[in-house]
Amino acid sequence: MSGSFEDMRVPGFGHSLDEALLVEWVAGVGDRVRRGDVVAVVETDKASTEILAERDGRVMEHSATAGTILKSGEVLYRLAAD
Repeated sequence: MSGSFEDMRVPGFGHSLDEALLVEWVAGVGDRVRRGDVVAVVETDKASTEILAERDGRVMEHSATAGTILKSGEVLYRLAAD
C-alpha cells in the first residue's frame, strides 16, 4: 500500500476549553474511515462531542486509550491516507 501517514490531532473544543476526556474509540486500528465519519467520542465539562475524520484513510494507530484526558493539539491517531 502506497500512501503517506499523517498524525491527526485533537481539535480545539471552544469556549476556552482546552482538554477533554476520551470516552470511546468508534474507529478501531485498521478500520477504513471516510471524511466526516465518527472516529472517537470525547467529553468536556460542557458536552459529549464526536471527533470526525478530516480525510479518507485507514486508522493505523491510536495515541490514547479510553479514559485519557486529551489536550487540544495533541496527536490523537495516525492515519494512512489513501
